[in-house]
Amino acid sequence: MGAVGKVELKRRQIREAAFLLCYERIFRTDEPLESIFDNAREVDVFPFNEEVEGLVRGVDAKKDELDEVISRFSNKRALSRIPKINLAILRLAIYEAAYVDSVPVNVAISEAVSLAGNYTFGSDVSFVNGVLGSYSKSLQDQG
Repeated sequence: MGAVGKVELKRRQIREAAFLLCYERIFRTDEPLESIFDNAREVDVFPFNEEVEGLVRGVDAKKDELDEVISRFSNKRALSRIPKINLAILRLAIYEAAYVDSVPVNVAISEAVSLAGNYTFGSDVSFVNGVLGSYSKSLQDQG
């Protein structure tokens, strides 16, 4: 099931797998993405396909830009003080909202809050929701 290819996954499965790999990437920044993907295929713990790879590659390529956005809308915590798991969730959500045309902003936020609910503590869910809510409001104010 973990082989990359034409494995059919639901959008939520794609997002969760991408989140897990983005989180792992935070700790393995010196390694090429291919090494992280190879490891994911080898351990075969979660479904994995080309869409997952694409999201992870996109987040990785835009990491600095995504971190600037997170910094701008994180009123309570400096980027360096945001728990890594929250950082992975926020990067993925903002990437999807900004660069994945098929994902509406409200869906990216809702799914990020859901991931936070599954993987973080209660206060972190509120933090993720607050940062993404402020980001979303800024997009509405622009358009």
